[in-house]
Amino acid sequence: MAEIEKADWLKWVALTTTVLAVAAAIASLRSSSYSTRTQLQTTIESNQWSYFQAKSIKQHALECQLDTFRLDRLNASGGPAISYLDEKIKHYESEIQRYAKEKEEIKAKAEACSAEEDHYKEKGGKFGIAVMFLQIAIMLSSMSALLKRKMSWLVGLAIGCVGLLLMLYGFLL
Repeated sequence: MAEIEKADWLKWVALTTTVLAVAAAIASLRSSSYSTRTQLQTTIESNQWSYFQAKSIKQHALECQLDTFRLDRLNASGGPAISYLDEKIKHYESEIQRYAKEKEEIKAKAEACSAEEDHYKEKGGKFGIAVMFLQIAIMLSSMSALLKRKMSWLVGLAIGCVGLLLMLYGFLL
């Protein structure tokens, strides 16, 4: 009779270990998925900041040229030269404003990428920690079957529940 009770107990160990292993596999896949998403967002964010920098350089070049036109206008003597320089000054001022507006849009996109990247890191981290707890639970359950110690299995189940909760939190986050 005692052998039958042990056999029933070991069936539960095998079943819970299998469930924990499947959960660990799912959490591991989700963790790596969010790691990949984080890397992609980092690349997109970096590209946005490079684009922002390029626009800043172009804007600065226009500002320098605008200053030159303004100085030339002060020294201009004839009407056609003044009207030409006034046109150039007006054109460059509008271009500088356009670059400033574009930079704000690019900055907003880069900051949105950064926020999304942080979100992916947090989700991936929860799944990564869940994997760790689930692997410890699997190890304890396996040891309990080998050593025929029910307490190791119960501790493994408790740790496995923590891993499952972290995994659930990762999905709900």
